[in-house]
Amino acid sequence: MTAPVLLPRGPYTPRATPLDLPPGAGAPSSRTVFSAAHVVADPYADIGPDDPAAVDWEATLAFRRHLWSHGLGVAEAMDTAQRGMGLDWVGAAELIRRSAAEAKAVGGRIACGVGTDQLPTTGEVTLADVRAAYEEQLALAEEHGVQPILMASRALARAARGPEDYLATYAHLLRQASEPVVLHWLGPMFDPALEGYWGSTDLDEATDTFLKVIAEHPDKVDGIKISLLDAAREIDVRRRLPGGVRCYTGDDFNYPELIAGDERGFSHALLGIFDPLGPLAAHAVRVLDTGDVAGFRALLDPTVELSRHLFQRPTRFYKTGVVFLAWLAGHQDHFTMVGGLQSARSLPHLARAYELADGLGLFPDPELAAHRMRALLAVHGGAR
Repeated sequence: MTAPVLLPRGPYTPRATPLDLPPGAGAPSSRTVFSAAHVVADPYADIGPDDPAAVDWEATLAFRRHLWSHGLGVAEAMDTAQRGMGLDWVGAAELIRRSAAEAKAVGGRIACGVGTDQLPTTGEVTLADVRAAYEEQLALAEEHGVQPILMASRALARAARGPEDYLATYAHLLRQASEPVVLHWLGPMFDPALEGYWGSTDLDEATDTFLKVIAEHPDKVDGIKISLLDAAREIDVRRRLPGGVRCYTGDDFNYPELIAGDERGFSHALLGIFDPLGPLAAHAVRVLDTGDVAGFRALLDPTVELSRHLFQRPTRFYKTGVVFLAWLAGHQDHFTMVGGLQSARSLPHLARAYELADGLGLFPDPELAAHRMRALLAVHGGAR
């Protein structure tokens, strides 16, 4: 038995054995399931917080192979990969190129974020600038054969003067897309710069504009990803979608009920929490494939406490907990993040994440996780 770890809340005795969820079981069939994946920083790069990200490409791609081996799709170069919070467009473009090649090599499913983050973050920006930036990134995604995810754009939020500018911009992009895309609505809790997206801070009005974009171009929209942490709104939008357009939940607070669905439909998944939950999440959805909703909920409902903890306000710093758990699980050799974001959460927050994740059996080697937790406590002066 692993010796207790003295956490800020008090002594914690680690779980003796992890979940037994070996790879190779195949992809779920009743739901399309993507994990938004984090990037692994190069801890030996001699750079500062404002320098371009230094990525450990080998470890980053190894983590994607881990997700694919459990039957999950990879949502690449998204918010979880620190787009706009440490990873700039140059780094994201390289990530897309490398991950697309890796997906092709192993037969993994992949979709990639397309945005406008090559534009300056301050100063005037025009709608023409926004369109050109989106077009550049869309062309890269299509060149490498990955499904594009049209991400919400900070630049468009700055340039748009009302709903009509969103309608015109997205219509322009969808007409150009060679294959159906996923539209992404990321709420301001994930990125404050996206306040008032779709032309209104009134969510009912914004929802109407969002749905109008889809209704006018249903053949160019594979699905939508909603990240508003509002289950009732997602269900309402899901029920109003044209036939054949999927809803991918991005609700890291309410995903079990949304994926399970009801008599009127269900959500697929594209979730940041499925980065640390990958094997368990894939197993749970395969249970759902058999029609066993109760079994699915019994597996996934207990994970919600961990997810809500990681995604607590300020929600945008959930990436710190995701990378922290990847380190404890042995998927990388260090707890360093691009942009120095490892400092974004407190020691008590990280200790609670460890406790919750260990209780779920998420660490393949509980001894290793406990050892690394003790090391972090020691660095912070908390080892007693």
